Amino acid sequence: MAFAIGPYCVDKPVILAPMAGVTDLPFRRLCHDQGAGLVVSEMVTSDVRLWNSTKSRHRLIHDAEVSPRSVQIAGGDPKMMAEAAQQNVELGAQIIDINMGCPAKKVCNKAAGSALLKDEALVREILESVVNSVSVPVTLKIRTGWSLDQKNGLAIAKMAEDIGIQALAVHGRTRECKFQGQVEYDTIAEIKHHLTIPVFANGDIKDVHSAKFVKDYTKADGIMIGRAAQGRPWIFREINHYLQTNELLAPPSLSEVRQLVINHVSALHQFYGDYLGVRIARKHVGWYLQTLADKTQFRSLFNRIDNTQEQLDKLEEFFVCQ
Repeated sequence: MAFAIGPYCVDKPVILAPMAGVTDLPFRRLCHDQGAGLVVSEMVTSDVRLWNSTKSRHRLIHDAEVSPRSVQIAGGDPKMMAEAAQQNVELGAQIIDINMGCPAKKVCNKAAGSALLKDEALVREILESVVNSVSVPVTLKIRTGWSLDQKNGLAIAKMAEDIGIQALAVHGRTRECKFQGQVEYDTIAEIKHHLTIPVFANGDIKDVHSAKFVKDYTKADGIMIGRAAQGRPWIFREINHYLQTNELLAPPSLSEVRQLVINHVSALHQFYGDYLGVRIARKHVGWYLQTLADKTQFRSLFNRIDNTQEQLDKLEEFFVCQ
């Protein structure tokens, strides 16, 4: 089940999708520990003038990363994208991933993300510019096309392979669909059939059964998991186990989940510092509580805590009471 991206061998076929505001360094490490074969950083803007913001500074820490270090960049200007790729490589990135899959309005309004799929000439220019600017492998994330009547995913995929893109992730919706409506995997299967580079299937894969179905149906080399990993990072080991054995792995025990959550929150405090760490921990704990189907008032209590030690103490109390 292993595949290669340039010189890097990825030995597990389940990949953590880049998600802005979610896949920071602590979460990437955690998902890697839980069985993700590859983890991709949050999207970094290609405008290096904006890299001084607190948000960008945290996204640009690549040296303590699990290897191979894959960093996603987004933008619509070929020259700026090349510069961002070069600077990320200098900061320790080992793979550069280009975002042409994000449907978010603030990304698409700037002709970046999946908005680029409308302009194949510009896509070509960006891909050539980035591939020629760095010595590390460049990968690409796309959707099936711009809209339902403009499904040009296959044309973009073939172009990308010809230019030298070394792996391709495909989300099974068009830009127009955003995250609504049914995902279709036929286009991903068609792309996989025509390409020789690794292809990853993405979109609404939320458990072991959907992962196996999509992998078998599309023949993709890897399965890319996004929102399903929020609050449930052990999904990676569950899917790996199911793909290998066709058997369900026993869910983690409550004491294992407790340890994982507390370690994750501590890592967030350490990475972001007290002020930001406390605030970012709230959303991750919210996702863990949804996974645990918690119906108590604990979440609203936790969201009012402003102190790192108190967050950890209250989590310990919460798990004792489960």
